[in-house]
Amino acid sequence: MKKYDWNIERMSRQKKMIGVSIVVLLVFSYQGYGQDGLAGINEANQKVRSYFDAGTQLMYAVGALLGLIGAVKVYQKWNAGDPDTGKVAAAWFGSCVFLVVVTTVIKSFFGV
Repeated sequence: MKKYDWNIERMSRQKKMIGVSIVVLLVFSYQGYGQDGLAGINEANQKVRSYFDAGTQLMYAVGALLGLIGAVKVYQKWNAGDPDTGKVAAAWFGSCVFLVVVTTVIKSFFGV
């Protein structure tokens, strides 16, 4: 066994108590640095609410882009004479409506 090998069982009781005391003092000394949790939550709430309008506009833009892509896909299928054109049109239209409805529901649900 090495001379400087750390072995907890062989440490004296006094050294253990000193170690525990140091840890306890460090924990309690950092308690004074704590901030008010409610102020942090309110600040986060305000920041998220301020981003919501930009997120709503982004969702509308994504819906419009998907609508244009879907219209082109449906037009190509319609010109090709595919029999499942109605299903594809309904799927693309449904995805665009879903984006708009979700945005509106979230907006009214959270009161933003």
